[in-house]
Amino acid sequence: MRLPRDISGYELAKLLSKYGYTVTRQTGSHIRLTTQQNCEHHVTISAHKELRLGTLSAILTDVADLLGSSREDLAETLFGK
Repeated sequence: MRLPRDISGYELAKLLSKYGYTVTRQTGSHIRLTTQQNCEHHVTISAHKELRLGTLSAILTDVADLLGSSREDLAETLFGK
């Protein structure tokens, strides 16, 4: 699946809430999300209007590793129509 080119950090944070991630703090232009699912896991997301493709891919890979799935499956679940 092709990753979206126009997703913001806030939109991604909202989508990741499906997997138990909640905003624990925001410092400047970075949002820190934390989940207690399986173990405590932190993800930092830029609060920019549009995330860079490499940044989005790295975040999805990190979350997919925690969930035990592939990045493609996670992307399909989050952004699929």
